[in-house]
Amino acid sequence: MIKISLHQLKFHAYHGLYEEEKKTGNDFEVNLDAWFEEPADIITQLNQTINYATLYSLVKKRMSIPEPLLETIAMDIALQSKAQFPVICEINVSVRKVNPPMLNFQGQTEVSFHKKYE
Repeated sequence: MIKISLHQLKFHAYHGLYEEEKKTGNDFEVNLDAWFEEPADIITQLNQTINYATLYSLVKKRMSIPEPLLETIAMDIALQSKAQFPVICEINVSVRKVNPPMLNFQGQTEVSFHKKYE
């Protein structure tokens, strides 16, 4: 099994339920891990693996589309990744809101989506 990871991808985006979030935005961090079965031979060509530059472009594009719920974003990134790379047999996507708009809240919120494909 081979794992391709993109961690600590940082974006400023306009996701959230509240009007203030939709106006001012927030900082987000995305982590993505995708697993696939290794081929019979040693990987020597890009077309034998999952191109992490393509995954990054997919995540960046999705993060630019405002969405009320982080769950929707995480699930959609996983769905689009699987569609782009059918060899993915397992995926984990987490979306973290760095400064959630809650009074006296210190910390971060995060949603993770994990799926194994048969």
